[in-house]
Amino acid sequence: MNLTYKRAEIEDIDMLTETRIEVLRAANKLSDDIDMNQVEKQTYDYYQKALCDGTHIAYLIFDGNCFAGAGGVSFFQVMPTYHNPSGKKAYIMNMYTRPGYRRKGIAYKTLDMLINAAKCKGITSISLEATAMGRPLYEKYGFVKMNDEMELPE
Repeated sequence: MNLTYKRAEIEDIDMLTETRIEVLRAANKLSDDIDMNQVEKQTYDYYQKALCDGTHIAYLIFDGNCFAGAGGVSFFQVMPTYHNPSGKKAYIMNMYTRPGYRRKGIAYKTLDMLINAAKCKGITSISLEATAMGRPLYEKYGFVKMNDEMELPE
């Protein structure tokens, strides 16, 4: 393997968008016949804004010219709290490693790069949503399950 970790730039928007759709299909077990056109357009628009204003950082991982994986982190602001006086937060997302590249440390290194990017911005409140497959990686890194967070379903 000859791995390269490339910080995504605006020129990578098409690949980022394609990768996001691949991640969503895999994570949600969606077949190729499910229409993702609206999600794809919104994803493209998101990257177009967030890559330029610095509210998102993404890495694309290649083995030579072959895509091997990706990961991203979004930055946002909430009201300050006792445990997070700045109110700055980071959310890890779009972590994906293609099947042939799994269990080789790619996701761990990508996660580490994203967390370091957040810490360089002074952000210490970092969260994510884990699939069953990803949970051991995040636990190994030090993430813990949250007990108090809730969500209102659609």
